[in-house]
Amino acid sequence: MNERDGQRRVVIIGGGFAGLFAARALRRAPVRVTLIDRAEYHLFQPLLYQCSTGILSEGKIAPALRELLRKHKNAELVLAEVTGLDAAGRRVVATRPLGQQLEFAYDYLIVATGMQQSYFGHDEFARWAPGMKTIEDALTIRRRVFGAFEMAESATDPAERSHWLTFALVGAGPTGVELAGQLRELATKTLSREYHHIQPKDARVLLFDGGNAPLATFGPELSAKAATTLTKLGVEQYMGSIVTDVDGTGLSVRAKDGTVTHHDAGCVLWTAGVEAPPVAAAIAAATGAKQDRAGRILVNADLTIPDHPEIMVTGDAISLNKLPGVAEVAMQTGLYAGNRIKHDITGRSNGKPFRYRDLGSAAYISRGKAVVSVGRLHLSGFIGWWMWLFIHIGFLTGFRNRLGAVLSWWLAFTRDLRRERVFTTREVGFVPDIYTARLPATGTELPSNPRTEPSGTNAEPSSRPG
Repeated sequence: MNERDGQRRVVIIGGGFAGLFAARALRRAPVRVTLIDRAEYHLFQPLLYQCSTGILSEGKIAPALRELLRKHKNAELVLAEVTGLDAAGRRVVATRPLGQQLEFAYDYLIVATGMQQSYFGHDEFARWAPGMKTIEDALTIRRRVFGAFEMAESATDPAERSHWLTFALVGAGPTGVELAGQLRELATKTLSREYHHIQPKDARVLLFDGGNAPLATFGPELSAKAATTLTKLGVEQYMGSIVTDVDGTGLSVRAKDGTVTHHDAGCVLWTAGVEAPPVAAAIAAATGAKQDRAGRILVNADLTIPDHPEIMVTGDAISLNKLPGVAEVAMQTGLYAGNRIKHDITGRSNGKPFRYRDLGSAAYISRGKAVVSVGRLHLSGFIGWWMWLFIHIGFLTGFRNRLGAVLSWWLAFTRDLRRERVFTTREVGFVPDIYTARLPATGTELPSNPRTEPSGTNAEPSSRPG
């Protein structure tokens, strides 16, 4: 109980779709809500690829959490990273910027941590192949993509020019397919008349995946149509390929017959695989919960952890009935968790298990080309593109974000204009995290973290995202 007013305390870990929708469900409930997140914004991850390719700014896909929660009188936001859990004492342990440890007591806990990029045990690949899970990732990719064209423009050696104009993507799921399509559209439309020494349309986009086809989860019909659309765009597809190494010159790939081939590429991007963040393992250890191979927490039908009815897991972090890691699952589980707590407090709990309503999946490939799967309804081409447009407008949070996105899409789709192309090749500040501890005597920031982006003749001219 909250000692000040006798209200129940609800702690939500994570401000993604699941955490935000749980907080919304509890807006008028007689509880005190504490939402803990490492970032002060709510990120719409499905559109990160448009941020990285210059269509949308980060502000349009990441509104401030405080703005979204400003009418929630019973909710507060804490900028901190959850690092542990005392399940017996019902306390969440978190670390705020600069290292101070905090504890938050709870009557109910909602875990909405989401997932992070997985390199399948090869974290060393991250140095050369940034993922696509955070704003920092999107800005790093923007820097590498647009920087590659600049490096190609100033190169005098044809081999070096070809190196910079080759983009390799690992993973042919929705993110990989969407990013591959945008890279070709960027090269053949937006940048086609802006350079004097190179032809951007000559840029090669290589798409690698260990499966047999792109967008395999959409079914064979839409997968085949996606493959055909990618081929027409000029995307080179290498299915049945496993990446064995990534470095400053490109990547090495093992085919099904066991042969290993090195592909020269100036820009390697990683869009394959996710895993649970470390906090999921800490929660599982504290509660005795089991995890699947990706670290997701196995839960009961009502999203609770076995033997801990006060703890619910939502969004991508749950392992239940093979639910997909999509925004709609996060929204629905967040609402369910919030409503379950509200009903439990008011004595109206009905004990109904969570039931997912599949509203379909959509992937945008290029202008006028998208694939949408809604139950037995499969759409592609121009109709699928319009469906994709309305789905994403509906998912964007806040009227201002929707209006801004529509304006940016109109400019990009009708006039080939991408207004969000700014990138920097210089370090901003001296540390990768502005809250890194400072020297007490002078207040001078510490030297940069050694985990920086590569530099040298085979790397792009940058060290960290600007």
